[in-house]
Amino acid sequence: MGAIEKQTKSVKSLKAKGNLLADSKHQIELLNKDDLPNFNEYLKRADEFPLKPSGLEIMQINVGKMCNQVCEHCHVDAGPDRKEIMTKETMMECLVALDSCPTMTTIDLTGGAPEMNPNFKWFVSELTKRGKEVIVRSNLTILLANKKYADYPQFFADNKVHIIASLPCYTEENTDKQRGTGVFTKSLTAIAILNKLGYGKKDSGLILDFVFNPGGASLPGDQAELEADYKRILSERYDVVFNSLYTITNMPISRFLDYLITIGKDQQYLELLVNSFNPDAVKSVMCKNTISVSWDGLLYDCDFNQMLDLPVAVKGQTLAEFNAEQLSSRNIIVNQHCYGCTAGAGSSCQGAIT
Repeated sequence: MGAIEKQTKSVKSLKAKGNLLADSKHQIELLNKDDLPNFNEYLKRADEFPLKPSGLEIMQINVGKMCNQVCEHCHVDAGPDRKEIMTKETMMECLVALDSCPTMTTIDLTGGAPEMNPNFKWFVSELTKRGKEVIVRSNLTILLANKKYADYPQFFADNKVHIIASLPCYTEENTDKQRGTGVFTKSLTAIAILNKLGYGKKDSGLILDFVFNPGGASLPGDQAELEADYKRILSERYDVVFNSLYTITNMPISRFLDYLITIGKDQQYLELLVNSFNPDAVKSVMCKNTISVSWDGLLYDCDFNQMLDLPVAVKGQTLAEFNAEQLSSRNIIVNQHCYGCTAGAGSSCQGAIT
């Protein structure tokens, strides 16, 4: 049995223990425990209630939940068996919405493995034609999955795509434990290919950033210190380089929530997030400048709300109804999982925020 099959079997086992992955309402019920303070009360303490946007700058687009990996902590519940894929028609609706909102200059493409969308290259090309900064969140191993993806590194370089890559640790043991057997070695091979093209190298204009998230029920360490460790160890041991490291807190939803319940630490972790609330982090949470778009064209305040089926609080909740004015003045939908973005140094898709 291969790594993917083992992980898929594990995830199916977790689903059977409460059907959490398939039922967002069940997840929300579990997060809203009577003995935990309501997140809105903490927003009031930070003088940020109701939470409002600071502007529309980033459109984060989930182009599909299909992935070549089945990672232990994936909040998207992505995997090879997922069929949800954004169509070209929906991508065109994204372009129309972006054309109507020139303040949205950064497009953050995510998945699953976004490269697996059959219209991925076309979409990236259309975005770069419009002068947008394009971020692709890559698991790296997809670049080695088969010959179909062999030219993707060059395509990224040609389009000056900003790559944010999953690399949860600089050791093989910890990375493979979280993402699957052999992932660390494959990731390093992909990084070396990207480095050869100039990615991660000073003054190349080709940005390669890594994402760190803890392997267990704890908050990330200091981002600057971890980045220094990553750079030193990866350079000395493997002769690879990168630009920046982002630390991201594990969100207590989907597979990670299942994981917490399985090891009996869901209450402990939620209390850790609450007790680590940082009012300064609220001012820079990613939902304040980001709109999240699902594979089927629905609009959300963030990627996590998307996975919990909590759409934006405006009349038009689809790309076809995109209204920048309404979205700029909306109240952002929050729930108990939002403690994850405001704990400690704070957490966003661009790493620590304080």
